[in-house]
Amino acid sequence: MQPANQSVTAGQTAIFTVTAAGTAPLSYQWQKKGTAIAGATASSYTTPPTTSSDNGSQFTVVVSNTAGSVTSNAATLTVNAAVSAINTVFIILMENNNWSSIKGNTTAPYINNTLLAIGSHAEQYFNPPRIHPSEPNYLWLEAGTNFGILNDNNPSVNHQSTTMHLVTLLKNANISWKAYQEDISGTSCPLTSVNLYAPKHNPFVFFDDVTNTNDPASAYCIAHVRPYTELANDLQNNTVASYNFITPNLCNDMHDCSIGTGDTWLSNNVPTIMNSTAYQQGGVIFITWDEGEGGDGPIGMVVLSPKAKGGGYQNAIYYNHGSTLRTIQEIFHVTPLLGDAANQTDLSDLFVSFP
Repeated sequence: MQPANQSVTAGQTAIFTVTAAGTAPLSYQWQKKGTAIAGATASSYTTPPTTSSDNGSQFTVVVSNTAGSVTSNAATLTVNAAVSAINTVFIILMENNNWSSIKGNTTAPYINNTLLAIGSHAEQYFNPPRIHPSEPNYLWLEAGTNFGILNDNNPSVNHQSTTMHLVTLLKNANISWKAYQEDISGTSCPLTSVNLYAPKHNPFVFFDDVTNTNDPASAYCIAHVRPYTELANDLQNNTVASYNFITPNLCNDMHDCSIGTGDTWLSNNVPTIMNSTAYQQGGVIFITWDEGEGGDGPIGMVVLSPKAKGGGYQNAIYYNHGSTLRTIQEIFHVTPLLGDAANQTDLSDLFVSFP
C-alpha cells in the first residue's frame, strides 16, 4: 500500500505509512523532496511539528531487501494555517519621537489618558541600533533587515528582489494582508511621493514581488496598497485583511506636524478600529514610532487588544522592531523568522494569552 497524502494544521505532526511485501528483512528509507531523512527507517514516518514552509512537500520511501529496492509513489503534505487566538493585526506607524517626548505630554491626552490606561506598553522599545532615517526602519519591520539602506530614497533606487519578507510569507500561507496609506489615490502603485504620502513610510513598495519591479500599474500592488479612506468601510463590512499596516500622512504621523496633531488623529481613528468586529473578536492594534530622535530611543510601543494585559500594564524588557516582526510571525505561524526577528524577544509579555 502506497503512502497517502496528508493534511494537517501548522504545528501538528503528519504520519506517513507504507505497506510492503517481499522477502524479509525489508529496510526502509523515507525521503522528503528526494532527500533522505535521517533516522526515518521504519515502515511509518512521523514528521516534526509542521510549519507553513512544509506545505506542498512530497514524501517517498525506498523499500529494499536482498533482491533490490523500489521507491514508492510520492505523498503530498498539505499544511493549513493555524487558527490563532489573535487573528487580525493592525499596526499604526507614527514618526520621529522618543517615548520621553510622548509619555506625560499634555498635548497628547488621548495617548496618555486613554490608550495607556486601557492598553499595555513597553518602556524600553527601540529602533534597531543606529538604523536611521525612516525608510530602513520600515524595511526592518517588514523583513528584519534594512538591506544596508541608510537613506530615504524611492523604490526606483532602493527596491529589493528578495521574496523573504513578511507579506510574501503571509501570501504563501494564504493569509490576507493590506496596507492603508493616507493620501494615495488607489489608482496606481504609489512608488513616488504624492500629497503628504511618502514611499519611505510604506515598506511594501520596496519589494519587487509586490510591485512587479517598480511597475506603477502592478495589479497586485494596487489591490493590496490602498487609500486609508477605505479602512472604515472595510471595518464596517468586516472585510479587513488579517494583517493591516496603517500609515498616516506626513502631518498626522507627527513627522511634519506636532505631537498634538498626531494624538488627535489617533483619537479620531483608533476608536473606529476598536469598535469593529475584527478587533473585538481576536484583534490587536500595535501603535509604535519608526525611530528615536537624536538616537535610537526608547520609542513608544502601545498594544491594544482583548488579549492584552491592558489596564496600564508596562514592562522594561528590551525590544526593537525585530521584536514586533517576530510577534507578528508568531501570531500568524509563518516561518522562517526573518532576519533580526530570530534574535529578538517577542512582545508576548504584553499579552494575557499569546498568540
